[in-house]
Amino acid sequence: MRHNTFYWLGSLLAAVLLAAGCGILRQSSEEKRAEEARVAALVQQQLDARRYVIDVRFVQPRRGGSRAVTSQYSVTVDGTHLKSHLPYFGVAYSVPYGGGKVLNFESEIDEYAEDTSRRDRRVIVFTTDNEEDYLVYRLTVFNNGNADLQVSSKNREYISFRGVLDPDALSEE
Repeated sequence: MRHNTFYWLGSLLAAVLLAAGCGILRQSSEEKRAEEARVAALVQQQLDARRYVIDVRFVQPRRGGSRAVTSQYSVTVDGTHLKSHLPYFGVAYSVPYGGGKVLNFESEIDEYAEDTSRRDRRVIVFTTDNEEDYLVYRLTVFNNGNADLQVSSKNREYISFRGVLDPDALSEE
């Protein structure tokens, strides 16, 4: 009889803890949805203003495997101004003596176009001329801030990057 009482008390305690845990999970999932909505709104706001920073986490050269980057690499768009600080691995067809600027430069954006036909992402294509090369940046930004970037060049093989749009990067300025 005593064993049976402990069994029922233990079962009741487990049910209460499980119910409390479900309430906590529901609350955290609501908080998670609220945070996702906040990030999506900030991402869209920055893309609309053409003021954002993409922090690069991975690089995928045309030849070879993907690798994580250990330094702080980024692409910053501020209106019509581009600041590109990216690593490059690949074949160069025609470059200045010493290698040139590669993908580390600041310049004005020549053309800027967006495709907003998909609800969960925006595709942005912009071009620039850094005095050594003509470059095309194709950026796909998802609502959660994840970003894919492909850079095509007239004088080098294309290269891809994966990173994240930091929704709080330019909001402090």
